[in-house]
Amino acid sequence: MKGSQRGGPRALALHLMNMKDNDHVTIAEIRGFCSEDLFSAMAETHAVANGTRCRQPVFSLSLNPPKDKELASEILVAAIDRAEAALGLGGQPRAIVIHEKHGRKHAHVVWSRINADTMTAVNLPFFKFRLKELSKQLYLEHGWDLPQGHRANGGKNPLNFTLDEWQQAKRHDLDPREIKQAFQDAWRRSDNLTTLRHALEEQGYFLAKGDSRTVVALDIHGKVYSLARWCQTRSKHIAEKLGPGTNLPSVDEARKAIRNGVAKNVIARRAEQAQRHEIERKPLKDAAHTMRAIHRKERESMAKRQTERWRKESVARAGKFRRGLGIVMDALTGRLFALRKENELEAHSAWLRDRAQREQLFSLQFKEREALQKQIDRVSERHRLERLRTARRIMAFVQTRPRKAEADYGYDL
Repeated sequence: MKGSQRGGPRALALHLMNMKDNDHVTIAEIRGFCSEDLFSAMAETHAVANGTRCRQPVFSLSLNPPKDKELASEILVAAIDRAEAALGLGGQPRAIVIHEKHGRKHAHVVWSRINADTMTAVNLPFFKFRLKELSKQLYLEHGWDLPQGHRANGGKNPLNFTLDEWQQAKRHDLDPREIKQAFQDAWRRSDNLTTLRHALEEQGYFLAKGDSRTVVALDIHGKVYSLARWCQTRSKHIAEKLGPGTNLPSVDEARKAIRNGVAKNVIARRAEQAQRHEIERKPLKDAAHTMRAIHRKERESMAKRQTERWRKESVARAGKFRRGLGIVMDALTGRLFALRKENELEAHSAWLRDRAQREQLFSLQFKEREALQKQIDRVSERHRLERLRTARRIMAFVQTRPRKAEADYGYDL
């Protein structure tokens, strides 16, 4: 579970209803709003918040079950109810949106923090701690393996990245966890500039002298990496271990050396590999796209059928009541109230029936998508290992033939 107080409820609605980045988007519940759709509900929240000085009128929560676990919507809603109670948001208007992506289901919840009676925002002290504790309880109750962050002694995962780090790593089609691990391993194994230089070159990174006398690293593409960020240490510790780095080339000189030494060979091999990987991924991507379209059509078709059936059943229930003097007599004899109760029970039963049908369809689709996703994951893992092997072969080439690299473009990678 991850939650945050935030503003911009209307922008949040656009994000939650994004069909481009998700296979399916389902509004599971809208409660406590006058409106019946998410955009109007968030606009309503914005309007109410304008009557206060609150700049973060909503609380957004995301629930991500483990990758290989399929959870019914009722279980997700039950977890949301527990989170609501733990946060002190009971009775506040809320909207629940369920996303399905890459064969996984996760939920998003948005609560209005504004109490309409007092026109004040609900205070949420220690909400991160409370959500962490509840998340741990849910893992234990369902018998799932605890993530490192929930284990005893802190079990901290060092591979946490900022958005910039993810984007920088993803642009070169390498897993950022591999990149950060390479830097951290090299840092731990070295005690001076020379040993760090050799350790990083084994992984495909080259040291250079950056601006303001700092030492930076470059990859084979000439991209600059901050040692402090990727080694997860402070700049002063880098200066103490490495010294001024005056014997290092500048960034431009290092880029030129890399470009002259291996760039042409490396880029050609990586381009060939990337093209081959893309060709291998295309049938699976097309299959996922086709499956998503079919699943959406099935859901739309079911929604139309259920809507039409609900309309007919509503008309039938309304037809049970007599008109004119008949309804007066029914009221006097108690028949009117009995019919109302009967209709309420029938309507609730119909609602449960429709929900069960939807959940059955969603479960079948989830299993189909999960099987395809396993194929995609296997291919992605094989491609990742191939990229890693290629990078290691490139490094072997750099280290064994540093002076002849420019001429020897036929080296077998």
